[in-house]
Amino acid sequence: MKRIFIVFLFFANCSGYAQDTIYARRIIDTLTSPSFNGRGYTKHGLCKAEKFLKNEFLSIGLLPLNGNEFNQPFSFSVNTFPCKMEVTVNNNSLRPGKDFLAGADAGKIKGEFVLHKLDSTHYVALKGKLKITLEDKLTWRVSKVVNDTTEIKILKSALKSEPEKIKLNLRNKFIKKFSTANICAFIKGTQQPDSLIIFSAHYDHLGGMGEHAFFPGANDNASGISLLLGLAKWYVKNPQRYSIGFICFSGEEAGLVGSEYFVNHPLVPLNKIRFLVNLDLTGTGVEGITVVNATEFVNDFALLKSINEKENLLSAINSRGKAKNSDHYWFTEKGVPSFFIYTLGGIKAYHDVYDISATLPNDHYIQLFKLLTIFVGRLND
Repeated sequence: MKRIFIVFLFFANCSGYAQDTIYARRIIDTLTSPSFNGRGYTKHGLCKAEKFLKNEFLSIGLLPLNGNEFNQPFSFSVNTFPCKMEVTVNNNSLRPGKDFLAGADAGKIKGEFVLHKLDSTHYVALKGKLKITLEDKLTWRVSKVVNDTTEIKILKSALKSEPEKIKLNLRNKFIKKFSTANICAFIKGTQQPDSLIIFSAHYDHLGGMGEHAFFPGANDNASGISLLLGLAKWYVKNPQRYSIGFICFSGEEAGLVGSEYFVNHPLVPLNKIRFLVNLDLTGTGVEGITVVNATEFVNDFALLKSINEKENLLSAINSRGKAKNSDHYWFTEKGVPSFFIYTLGGIKAYHDVYDISATLPNDHYIQLFKLLTIFVGRLND
């Protein structure tokens, strides 16, 4: 009878984890769908993602971190491209997102220009005010400013001949105060509720460029959000000695804006945060994970590695030092022990239109999930 009971528990756990992965995929599919338009600054994409996450927090059963509402509003300036964007090189029309990208800080420009070659990949016009760069891969970003120099990145393989002339019709819209919010919640601890362990992930991405092109951001960072929400569901059913917090940051792609705002306007005293684990780019894992700040918090990193070795979860846990490359950074600067964890291997899509749910494996979700929950449980010791 005892053996039958153990087998039953084994299959019950497997079924539970299967449900976790199904939920995670649903979240990724939803956040990367066209209706969210890359969770950015056109077609209300970021606002829709914000509302979606608040509803998920509510349905999971989380409490607002500030005691009143999930939102922590803030604003910042951002340059956007909501209108039709036209680029023609040597009479060949190029596709936005796939064949070309306008510089994130570009302004309005219209006309036909003769290009002057500087080298094999760089061309200029308008006395250097228009710069053309040929790239093997296109990657975009977000800008909070507009410059008087326009850069156009063009995929080399999209050109049939050396560029000699270019025709442009680009229009930007600069928003001085774009309103958005961090989404913040927690589960009350059973013994020391005033102390917190926090999971964070950014929910914004690059948004859209033009009328049709958008950047889905499956790995960056629908994957991290899906893992955070999965953990939230688990901790509701498994409350810890300390409170467990969950923060979905906005404005990460614009320069870690949301996390900087949070540490300067904390909803809880920062000295009450025992540890923060920031999740970004967590949709792969065939080559393991990297832990930023591993050299800053060596004992905690050693604990993480020992758990992984004992449980035989991930192929590698790599150490990396301090870096200003995700939302953990401002917390570290304020003295909060923090890790930034990202997965390795698999797809190469990054900051492009090809970072889609269909090609995101998310096949090490369970292993990373187990590692994090065991790690947090040991932090409770």
